[in-house]
Amino acid sequence: MQTPELLTDSDVADPNPWVRKKLPEVTLAFWIMKIAATTLGETAGDLFAQTLKLGYFLTTIALFLIFVVTLVVQLRSRRYNPFFYWTVILSTSMAGTTMSDFMNRDASAKFLTGGATSLGWGPQGLGLGYPAGAAILISLLIAIFLVWKSTGLTFSIRDIVTFRAEALFWAAILVSNTLGTSAGDFLSDSSGLGYAGGALLVAGGLAVLVVLMRVPAVPNVLLFWIAFVLTRPLGATAGDFLTKPLAKGGLDLGTAGSSAVLLTVLIGLVGYAQVQERRNAAPRDEALAGVSS
Repeated sequence: MQTPELLTDSDVADPNPWVRKKLPEVTLAFWIMKIAATTLGETAGDLFAQTLKLGYFLTTIALFLIFVVTLVVQLRSRRYNPFFYWTVILSTSMAGTTMSDFMNRDASAKFLTGGATSLGWGPQGLGLGYPAGAAILISLLIAIFLVWKSTGLTFSIRDIVTFRAEALFWAAILVSNTLGTSAGDFLSDSSGLGYAGGALLVAGGLAVLVVLMRVPAVPNVLLFWIAFVLTRPLGATAGDFLTKPLAKGGLDLGTAGSSAVLLTVLIGLVGYAQVQERRNAAPRDEALAGVSS
């Protein structure tokens, strides 16, 4: 039996139950933290790009670099660390927010807030529109999954233990969060449903997925990835609902205040997950020590 240090991609086909996992278990707490992180990603991305008037271009570059740094830390970690993992999720959510805005929007006044006449330096959007932007992102996400499938590596989050599989996982996460932002903004801004209506529609879709989990013919891995994409527009619409003006159907809490509250909630949840992981890691480490010896 191999030790964890010697694991290769081929070992995924017959994973050791005591392998040092790199990603969390998918539980109800996981989804609560995912929604909190993606909602914070929406409000924080808007805070930098719009409220602080850095603009979509500069903010996208800065947040993408933050994503790269957090991803390197996560990939270099030898085991699952809740702080590292959820920091990457948050950075993909923030970067995805401004990447989506940059793709879909333009420099016209309808996308500016607070009486601003311009945002930051550089081009403020490609103006592709939500349908074209979504089509590009869906194509990119499908391409990532096709490459992933061609490697023969697992799609199941609980069995991802190799560098290549985790790198593909994070590529899919970044694109899915950007796609989810586009979907959420479309529901909020262009569908006529408004922020609350868009959030309720996505929540209804997630409820359908919960029901489908009991259908044996539907793979849980497929449901996971659909849910992962859908929780992003839920966070996007919820974030817009918290921050947008009352006249537009929001609560007008502001990006700074909403981000501060959401960050506090997320820190508390990550702290709880860190404590739970330490408790769960003790027997796993003892077993791994026995295997190594």
